[in-house]
Amino acid sequence: MIGWQFTAYTPGEEGSVFDKLLKLFQELLLYTSGDVSEALSWLTELDKQYSLTNDEYSMADFIQDLIDKGMIRQNSPQDPNFSPSSKMEIALRQKALEDTFGQLKKSARGKHNTKHSGKGDEFTADRRPYEFGDSLEHIAISESLRNAQINHGIDNFQLTRDDLEVQETYYQSQMSTVLMIDISHSMILYGEDRITPAKKVAMALSELITTRYPKDTLDIIVFGNDAWQIEIKDLPYLKVGPYHTNTVAGLELAMDLLRRRRNPNKQIFMITDGKPTCIKKGKKYYKNSFGLDRKIVNRTLNLATRCRKLDIPITTFMIARDPYLVRFVDQFTKANNGKAFYSSLQGLGEFIFLDYKNNKRKKR
Repeated sequence: MIGWQFTAYTPGEEGSVFDKLLKLFQELLLYTSGDVSEALSWLTELDKQYSLTNDEYSMADFIQDLIDKGMIRQNSPQDPNFSPSSKMEIALRQKALEDTFGQLKKSARGKHNTKHSGKGDEFTADRRPYEFGDSLEHIAISESLRNAQINHGIDNFQLTRDDLEVQETYYQSQMSTVLMIDISHSMILYGEDRITPAKKVAMALSELITTRYPKDTLDIIVFGNDAWQIEIKDLPYLKVGPYHTNTVAGLELAMDLLRRRRNPNKQIFMITDGKPTCIKKGKKYYKNSFGLDRKIVNRTLNLATRCRKLDIPITTFMIARDPYLVRFVDQFTKANNGKAFYSSLQGLGEFIFLDYKNNKRKKR
């Protein structure tokens, strides 16, 4: 007989030991930049302190399950160490999306809202008289019938073109986004890990775009002394280096990438915690970590202005609140006519998600 099979419910039960260990292991992988051995070492210490495993399921069982489920793989026959598999990389991005943005249902391909009203897919609260060429699917039936009753009465009821109202909708647009991540040394200074939250946000945003808005494009670049593009799969392994902050190099690369995109809607998200301290002059670097250097600042502001002229808004997510840094970001934002958020690490993901969504409603 076909039916449902029920089991006893245990209050407070939150999945198997493997599931609990997996969540911790995934978090540790981000902190260790994908170093499986180090992550397992930390997890073993946590197990000793908090008794995460039991007599029926040990750390050895967990490691074997990771291997059997294809989540970690041996580097080579000569190298016994393990690395995260592509399956684990996907799982890390999905977890980052759930943790940062909550459970999001997948929608139709390529949907983004702008402030242009017309023949779109998402209804607004506004209505207007019917015009030739309007889709019949968007006719407001109740309001149109009410108009017909008022205009012609019940006895001589008829529905004419003048009675029709249509529901306003938003046009759907595509978006090309470049996400810039600061990997200068200051991202781990003063005992605060700022790079791991930035990585999580980048993974969440990439998962959001590739699954919910697959017609959009997302390019990710990192910048220190120089700037270079990375793949989405590289995000878990991202590390801070002994670098200064060459914001100019990052913006130049971002503009070059967006220039190749055919989408009319383009934007730059920049996650940073400090001021620009480096530019490149020929093959040499000009660096100054003390205060705001006029040469470096002017080059940076000039690029912000160029982006504004190219209709590329820059949204800066500043994870520092020093007064002189705030003043610089204000200058930068005014030069670009963009936006700036002075965010804590905890709220970084929500800020970026909301801004990504809201930018779809802005007139380009």
